[in-house]
Amino acid sequence: MKRTIAFLKIYLRWFIFGIAILFILNTFYNNWSTVLTVTLDHQSCYLLILAFLVTFFSHIWSALVWVKILNILKQPMTKKWGLKVYLTTNISKYIPGNIGHFYGRIIAISQQGISLKIASFSVLLEPLFMAISALIITLLSNPFGVNRNPYSSWFSVIQIIIMLIGLLVIHPFFVNKIFFYLKEIKQKNVHSEIHLRQYPKTILLGEMGFILLRGLGFILTWTAFIPLSMFQIPLLLNAFSFAWLLGLLIPGAPGGMGVFEAAIIFLLKTENFPIQIVFCAITIFRLISILAEVTGAGLVLLTKE
Repeated sequence: MKRTIAFLKIYLRWFIFGIAILFILNTFYNNWSTVLTVTLDHQSCYLLILAFLVTFFSHIWSALVWVKILNILKQPMTKKWGLKVYLTTNISKYIPGNIGHFYGRIIAISQQGISLKIASFSVLLEPLFMAISALIITLLSNPFGVNRNPYSSWFSVIQIIIMLIGLLVIHPFFVNKIFFYLKEIKQKNVHSEIHLRQYPKTILLGEMGFILLRGLGFILTWTAFIPLSMFQIPLLLNAFSFAWLLGLLIPGAPGGMGVFEAAIIFLLKTENFPIQIVFCAITIFRLISILAEVTGAGLVLLTKE
């Protein structure tokens, strides 16, 4: 039975990824002639460079937040070590399965003499904080959001319920219960060593900062192709946050690739954005994201002692 479930999971991942890619290819096929009309001037190039720098910094920021997660779980890792591990493993997310970066970090932590179970738990906390943060930003920008219809209010209620459950799960009471269960040492002072004493609001704010930085990079990329009004910025942030969340949660898509782009196209199809701009913006943003991650890993390798 377990082998059957595992077999189905693999095919489900590829099915979801395939559907997303087919949706994107179909959109491009139907609009390729208009996509070719898009041009860039010098100002657009400067905006794309700025988008790259913001996106690159967002990964450094995310690495520092990850180190903070380890620190609050009483696993004292230095920022230098955290940046090195995080940036070099980040590009592994594009390996099919979307778990390569998690695996690399778990191995790196366990090599520091920490239990494999605790290493896994601390690494898996990060996407949980990210998902909650993305959902919070989606809800905060909801008044300006996309696809407003009679079902939007019900969908928002469901999102709020999921967010509240997530905020409850990261409460110290539940985190400590799980952490104590996984801890495999026998010292008498174990509880005072690893007890999470307060709600991890700093981590939550840090991950929200990461999502906002990624969103800013996306908006700058968009602005390189078409001017935006002040009212359109929260709309794009709403679409970005929810699409990024789907890319994080839906299994199988390497780095959310395909799922994120398909979600953006679907969410913005009812807005007054030219489809060629939508397609060009999401394509260039994906390239910027990959380039920023490769640059981060490359700089670490070049400066490796």
